[in-house]
This record gives sequence, C-alpha cells and structure tokens, in this order.
Amino acid sequence: MEVPSSLRKEHEELLSMLERAMAEPGEVGEAAKAVSEKLMPHFHKEEELALPQLGCLTLSGEGRVENPERVVELSERLKEELPIMLEEHVQIAIALESLRAAAESAGKGDHVRFADMLLLHAQMEEEVLYPASLLIGAYIRQRLTTRG
Repeated sequence: MEVPSSLRKEHEELLSMLERAMAEPGEVGEAAKAVSEKLMPHFHKEEELALPQLGCLTLSGEGRVENPERVVELSERLKEELPIMLEEHVQIAIALESLRAAAESAGKGDHVRFADMLLLHAQMEEEVLYPASLLIGAYIRQRLTTRG
C-alpha cells in the first residue's frame, strides 16, 4: 500500500517551492523557515497515516486490497490523530499568513502563490483526502467483519 504518486509528487512540488522561499534573504526566508518547521513533521505524518489508504482506490472500484488489516489500522490511527493534524493545519496557516505578508511586501509573487496553494492543499485534505482515508478504513473494517 503506497501513497498515490500524484499526491507524493504534489507534496514534493510544494516542498520545492518552500525551499525556494527559504533561500530568500530577510523576512521572506525567515517566514518560510517557520512554515517548514511546522510543515515537515505534518507532511511526514500524512504520508504515514492519511495517504497510504488512498492507494487502495482504483478507477473501476474493484481490486484486491493488500494487507486490509493494515489499512484499518492506519485509518484508526488517523482517526485518533485527526484533531492534532487539524490543529497543525491551523498552525501552518498562521505561519503561511506571515510568509504571504512578507512575500507581498517584498514583491515576491511566486511565494505569495505558494502560500495560497498550500492553504488550498490543506483545505482539500480536510474536505476530501482525510475523509476518504477514514471511509476506506471503515469500509474495509466492515468487509473484514462480515467476511469472517
């Protein structure tokens, strides 16, 4: 069970954009470093707990799920960690607002766009990815229960 490559690539692109912002001198670079301090542990947690379940999805809706017990375990852990992860989103958003303000003052539109993109990414996770991961775990748990 792997994180879908599109999600992994999106994280990689966002991190690449963040690295460019961290390389900026002054307030922009400092604000970007503050974002990184909050974002990196959060991304690692997502890739461990929230995104692998999505690798079970197929366009046909069919397919064999490798290690269904692990999918259920990850979804249960996600459910437990979700309040913390949502609070991390709040803290990341606060740091992004500082980065956005510094980038606007410095005339760095690419870093303003990055801040906006990352905020939208977090919203998509909350509205789509996290619920989908939880739903996948609940569905597989139900299948395991009715099967045995």
